[in-house]
Amino acid sequence: MNATEACIALNMLPTVGPVRLRKLLEVFKEPQQVLAAKRGELRKVEGIGNEVADQIANWESTIDLAGELKGVRDFGANVITQDLPSYPRPLREIHAPPIVLYVWGDLQERDHHAIGVIGARRTTHYGTESAKKLAYQLAYAGLTVISGLARGIDTAAHQGALAAKGRTIAVIGSGLAKLYPPENAALAEKIRAGNGAIVSEFSMEIEPDRQTFPMRNRIISGWSHGVLVVEAGLNSGALITAAQALEQGRSVYAVPGHINAPSAMGSNRLIQQGAKLVMDASDVLEDLQILLPETKPSPEAAARALPPLSDEERRVYDAIDATETSIDNIAARSELSSATVSSTLLQLELKRLVKQLPGKYFVKLA
Repeated sequence: MNATEACIALNMLPTVGPVRLRKLLEVFKEPQQVLAAKRGELRKVEGIGNEVADQIANWESTIDLAGELKGVRDFGANVITQDLPSYPRPLREIHAPPIVLYVWGDLQERDHHAIGVIGARRTTHYGTESAKKLAYQLAYAGLTVISGLARGIDTAAHQGALAAKGRTIAVIGSGLAKLYPPENAALAEKIRAGNGAIVSEFSMEIEPDRQTFPMRNRIISGWSHGVLVVEAGLNSGALITAAQALEQGRSVYAVPGHINAPSAMGSNRLIQQGAKLVMDASDVLEDLQILLPETKPSPEAAARALPPLSDEERRVYDAIDATETSIDNIAARSELSSATVSSTLLQLELKRLVKQLPGKYFVKLA
């Protein structure tokens, strides 16, 4: 048995958990040694009572490790532990980092730089479109978008990141073999197929319940530099995630909603309590110091070569005057539809080539 297999076994024991395992490893050093320890030795460890010691000592009769390993292989997933470089660095810092992560898809170095985008399952058109837009912008700028694959805002966040051809991670509150909700199976497959991964700390056959979702939420917030709450009512689980983010020392952002909309009461309250109000991805990116400080470009900077632009990006960029230009004039000069102009201007903003001014006016930055 190797260390990963031992961690999988320990993770399957319901009474162990990340905090107790940390105590055990302080004494036994290796997870294999924990499983091989005698009851008396286990009971001497701080926080390990008779029930936990008995369960560890009888682990072979409690769980089916061989069956679990076969299930992982058959599913096409893999399992990572905290000592592997692919384990998210920010997640190691939280109080109770998952013992293992089941990963369906692939994790990359860039996934260490992530933002959580969360919100209500029952959402409005405004909330859905806001989540898609912001996730698109954040993923386009290079951040990995993390959400929970749930209905509503989570689904929109993953879709927005995929539309930007960016990275997105879905952290689920069930085992991989019990993916929830089932109607998002196609979305999960699309994420897995080269755009990110579906991740869980639960063994393959665990069903989702009221306990697994709050546990899942601490992973979303702990993995992220901050969490962005797009739309949430007063009883939304997204508010629990926001509270966990604050406990973990992460930033909390929120999108304002209609003051009379029940679906926005919770997210509006977060802003009232000090969460940063977000209207555009730059509000998050600037806070994370991903964008360069805005300065008036020098003549040398203005004269530098532009980065590669698509035909639409070039037409929209050339349609902007040296001074403020309205979006209607840009559409007329570029001979593109309003929808195309809007999405292209967003791409140019993220490339730091144009800036939006009040009243839907735009100006060149380069």
